[in-house]
Amino acid sequence: MPRLVMKFGGTSVATVERIRNVARHVKREVEAGYDVAVVVSAMAGKTNELVGWVKDASALYDSKEYDVVVASGEQVTSGLLALALQEMGLKARSWQGWQIPIMTSEAHGSARIAAIDGTGILKGFTDNKEVAVVSGFQGVHQPTGRITTLGRGGSDTSAVALAAAVQAERCDIYTDVDGVYTTDPRIVPKARRLDRVSYEEMLEMASLGAKVLQVRSVELAMMHRVPTYVRSSFDDPADPKLGTLICDEEDIMEQQVVTGIAYSRDEAQITLRDIADKPGIAASIFVPLADANINVDMIIQVVSDNAATTDLTFTVPTADYERACALLNERRNEIAFKELQGATDVVKVSAIGVGMRSHAGVAARAFKALADKGINIRAITTSEIKFSVLIESAYTELAVRTLHSLYGLDQA
Repeated sequence: MPRLVMKFGGTSVATVERIRNVARHVKREVEAGYDVAVVVSAMAGKTNELVGWVKDASALYDSKEYDVVVASGEQVTSGLLALALQEMGLKARSWQGWQIPIMTSEAHGSARIAAIDGTGILKGFTDNKEVAVVSGFQGVHQPTGRITTLGRGGSDTSAVALAAAVQAERCDIYTDVDGVYTTDPRIVPKARRLDRVSYEEMLEMASLGAKVLQVRSVELAMMHRVPTYVRSSFDDPADPKLGTLICDEEDIMEQQVVTGIAYSRDEAQITLRDIADKPGIAASIFVPLADANINVDMIIQVVSDNAATTDLTFTVPTADYERACALLNERRNEIAFKELQGATDVVKVSAIGVGMRSHAGVAARAFKALADKGINIRAITTSEIKFSVLIESAYTELAVRTLHSLYGLDQA
């Protein structure tokens, strides 16, 4: 029988009644002839509550015990959904990450999946026609036998990895939205749901601010060529909509130049003034930041008139801004910069589309359109299928609307 992995996020399982609704979605697919594995998140708000308890218990908490506590949210949901499915007359059992097992690295709180042994789940399909209800977000580091968690949004990654392990026909990610949109509908009411998005485009969207899927889950889907749907759990289980298919570029018949506009408010800008323009200076700045696990994104270097000094501007995540500034100030004598300037009132706006590969001047049109609206660009980065601009946060909505209209995404 064909196999299907379904994943339901926190809002989809927020109450026992919502869990019963999820069970109806699962029953529909079982009756359609699928062997089904369901991956579930913790009930909405539960993980935050558990994290709060950990911090109350110990300000400098042990990350191993942190994982034990926060992984319990998914355990509760998996058991409740298995009970709801049994109540509907289906055979079902819950699985924890260590029982499958989902084997991970030892990076507690942000572990990466190393391997999944799907033998037990497949045996349940074959022998008992049993729905497997899997706790997402968690795994086990086998050498130590300790429970690990995959970081926020890790249930998406669990689901795609499991789909690859059991060779599922597809992976359906159910959320509180009915697919991937050209941009945030709260900012642009004319934003449209996309029928299909390529893996590469979705990877860029996820990394540039779109909250629909975790970046690592898209990486795994692309690596293992797992067709992945983004669908809404709030649809009527008897009449669900298809959602958005994340697939190979070759499977998309018509490709627009720009597929979507994303934005991220999680940006902070740092500028170092009057640095000596000589070999090794960039390394003296960025190596310590990398060693501190601070990701640097946009980088702009401007040489001064005397060609002896330079200004360097770059961005870091907002959460790392204070730490990055402190680290650079500690090395002020080594780097020899005259002044450090920073700003947290910035936002990154990006345009994504595989069609950019074959069209010239896509970014140039955006720069002109933003200039016509009086929006100043502080930094720019580009790749083969996207470009990003850093602007003042006050202009976020205007910039997103401007670019959405510029590339014809308003049109049905």
